[in-house]
Amino acid sequence: MNCHYITLREMPSLMHTAAEWFHSKWGVPTEAYEECMQAYLSGETELGWYLCLNGEDIIAGLGVIENDFHDRKDLSPNICAVYTEEAFRSQGIAGKLLNVAVEDLRQKGISPVYLVTDHTGFYERYGWEFFCMAQGDGEEEPTRLLIHR
Repeated sequence: MNCHYITLREMPSLMHTAAEWFHSKWGVPTEAYEECMQAYLSGETELGWYLCLNGEDIIAGLGVIENDFHDRKDLSPNICAVYTEEAFRSQGIAGKLLNVAVEDLRQKGISPVYLVTDHTGFYERYGWEFFCMAQGDGEEEPTRLLIHR
C-alpha cells in the first residue's frame, strides 16, 4: 500500500472526484461538497479538505467546515465527513489524516477544532477530548462533541 496524504489544494483536479466520493459515503449532495471545496480552493476560507490516496484512489478523507449540523454554532470549526474505506481500516489512516488536518489548521492559527461523533474511544486515541453534548439538526438524541486543543 502506498498511502499519500494531501490537501485538496495540492491536487485541485480531484475536486469533483472527491465530492462524489464523499457524497457516496454520507449522502450529502455532491454540489454541497463542491461548494465548500471551491471556497477552499479559491482562498475564501482556510477550512479545507484532506485526502489519503492509495495510488490514484481515495481511500480516506475528511473536511473542515464551520458547523457540522448541530446546535453549538459557537464551537467552530468542525471536522466532518471522516471516512476510511473498509478494506483500509484499523491501519491508523484516519488518525494520521486527523493529525494532518489539525496541524494544518494550527499552522494557520485555527485552534481548537471540534467534531461530533457517536464513537467512543476512537478519536481520544488521537488527542481529542469530550467537550459537551450537542443536539444534531433533526436528531432525537444529543451526540458527543469533542475538542482538539
